[in-house]
Amino acid sequence: MIQLNRATAHLDPPFAVVDLDAFDANTAELAHRAAGQATIRLASKSVRSRALIRRAVRHEGYRGILAFTLPEALWLAEGHEDVVIGYPTADRAALARLASDERAISRITLMIDSVGQLDFVDEVVSAPCPDIRVCIDLDASLELAGGRIHLGPYRSPVHSPQQAAALARAIHERSGFRLVGVMSYEGQIAGMGDNQPGSPLRRAAIRAMQRISAGELADRRAAAVAAVETVAPLEFVNGGGTGSVEQTAAEHVITEIAAGSGLYGPGLFDFYRRFRPRPAAFYVLPVVRRPNARLATVLGGGWIASGPSGPDRQPTLTWPQGLRTNPREGAGEVQTPVLGAAAYGLRLGDHVWFRHAKAGELCERVNTLHLVSGTEIVDEVATYRGEGHAFL
Repeated sequence: MIQLNRATAHLDPPFAVVDLDAFDANTAELAHRAAGQATIRLASKSVRSRALIRRAVRHEGYRGILAFTLPEALWLAEGHEDVVIGYPTADRAALARLASDERAISRITLMIDSVGQLDFVDEVVSAPCPDIRVCIDLDASLELAGGRIHLGPYRSPVHSPQQAAALARAIHERSGFRLVGVMSYEGQIAGMGDNQPGSPLRRAAIRAMQRISAGELADRRAAAVAAVETVAPLEFVNGGGTGSVEQTAAEHVITEIAAGSGLYGPGLFDFYRRFRPRPAAFYVLPVVRRPNARLATVLGGGWIASGPSGPDRQPTLTWPQGLRTNPREGAGEVQTPVLGAAAYGLRLGDHVWFRHAKAGELCERVNTLHLVSGTEIVDEVATYRGEGHAFL
């Protein structure tokens, strides 16, 4: 951190920094964790900078991009040949653009989890065009007690192998579409740290749930893929995330893992036992007030992550070491008071370093990322926002 601070000491905050040495190490480690059993499909929402997306996907073990909206996919497909959209779309204008662009149709795969979504696309795309590539989103949540207990994100209504096969048949029998993949995201495993602070009983419950869920999903996913492949051959089967690379890649039906957050190493990944990415992305704010001798106040700071409100969605004070937020104020929209031994020595204008709890959401706050290697800034690259895009 001292080297990063020295390299950027001349910059006026707020600004964001990516430690390229850590970023590249994390990129290699993600591929290594897949152990050659699956490739990594880069989740663009976790990076949100075209320059860094290009840097990552050039690495051995990476193939394709998982986008989060169709407008973003159309933009990325200008320079990438394989873009799957992780979520269904209801964007009529973007669908019309897709249907009118044969190159985009060959490069982009839509996500589908119901016949209603096929109907929606048909309503928008009336003119003849090449078959639109589609992927079935298989729900990966753990359901207990006959479905009365649901553990995991509420995503697709397609949960059973029979439901997956029925949707596959509907796609296969519908002109204008071509089924090419199956995807499932086990957020209750990949997106939930198993070593969170707090009650030991809660940690034990999370680990037990994840163990049960992983076993159930592996069997159900294999059965669903087999059922779908009786209808149409598949180009890919996607699963997992940064938090479950090894576990998901070990399933014999999986061909690729969707991952990206691990490249930046945000705060949420401090609470996993299986791996620990190097912190690579930071934002920096200036000290602007000294209300008293034991407290300093930085400008802004409340860059809160999405998801259920809680301490794990707060930014992490990274440097100087020994700082903590005031529990009565936390990280605020316009100011963040900081306490601790290091606060006594802070002067007006000093830089305070934070890590966002999540990865790509940081890029919605800044136009550029300063790339540091070793002891110097080697480049400054645009975020999506810096290129004039706010896709979601």
